[in-house]
Amino acid sequence: MSDVNNLNRTIANPAIDRRFSVAPMLDWTDRHCRYFLRLISRHALLYTEMVTTGAIIYGKGDYMAFSQEEHPLALQLGGSNSVDMARCAEMAQARGYDEVNINVGCPSDRVKNGSFGACLMAQPNVVADCIRAMQAVVDIPVTVKCRIGIDDMDEYSDFARFIDTVANAGCDTFIVHARKAWLQGLSPKENREVPPLNYPRVHQLKGEHPELSISINGGVKTLEQAKEQLAVVDGVMMGREVYANPYLLSNIDSELFGDHRCVPTRRELVVQMQAYIEQQTDEWFKPWHVARHMLGLFQGQAGGRIWRRYLSQQGTGKNPDPNLLMNALEQVEAAQSEIEEYHAAKQAQEVSQISHKQ
Repeated sequence: MSDVNNLNRTIANPAIDRRFSVAPMLDWTDRHCRYFLRLISRHALLYTEMVTTGAIIYGKGDYMAFSQEEHPLALQLGGSNSVDMARCAEMAQARGYDEVNINVGCPSDRVKNGSFGACLMAQPNVVADCIRAMQAVVDIPVTVKCRIGIDDMDEYSDFARFIDTVANAGCDTFIVHARKAWLQGLSPKENREVPPLNYPRVHQLKGEHPELSISINGGVKTLEQAKEQLAVVDGVMMGREVYANPYLLSNIDSELFGDHRCVPTRRELVVQMQAYIEQQTDEWFKPWHVARHMLGLFQGQAGGRIWRRYLSQQGTGKNPDPNLLMNALEQVEAAQSEIEEYHAAKQAQEVSQISHKQ
């Protein structure tokens, strides 16, 4: 397999290293989640949840807030009005985002009814207009996240036509979820699982367009699978697997980016995130707003179930534990110590039995 750190390939927007990114996930990849993930990986490109142009322009809250520690960071926009998209892109650049991404992949009803998301794959000229308008007012990359098709528009020729139209408008970076989307009959969850993966279609696109930066999304769950994809495409985007098992990111920097710095241990991450919780000044903030993104930190580890249970039981309700993470860690470490003592005693017993037989 080719060395993913030395791929001899033309890659668009070299200022942003797209070898690995964490997918934008609605209700999940908020600023607290991104801050946590950034502690584990310096280099993974992070994306916000999808934010609509209407929320940014007319909403009362600050939907673009982030911590400076989150860079490199992209804002994912939902919208189809080129004037509004350009306005929001300009605001994103002013706020310091590294990229603006157009959502052309989400299949939910509330997205479809707003004339953006996956339904825009049937309207490539609308997406092209947004690209032109946005690139006219910003210098940061404007990218597109899309599917390989929708409904009955699922031939390669349909997909290629969409890419060609949008690329001709000036977009040189596409993140492709390698599944089609059914806009009728399937829920958003089913659209992430039921339509079959079609990696060869994304690979074919890259082969025909070496000048474009193509990242692949969908079904990649391990570092080895990511490396296999990076032998063909420019980047891999991983979503729910990272969220369920965030410490998976601990090997990303060394294996994919050649950065062999010392990654924080799980314990060190807990200590840092407890300090982060204590720094929050928003009167509506609760420790659970952070803890819910950390439920999978001890995935596959002794005490993982205890960790999840403690956070869920003590982090919610009217009077959540203010020292939530450290108290949960104490429970986990106590369980781990018991297991270690048990194994040590068992090993000593086995050694004793062997010596008696001799």
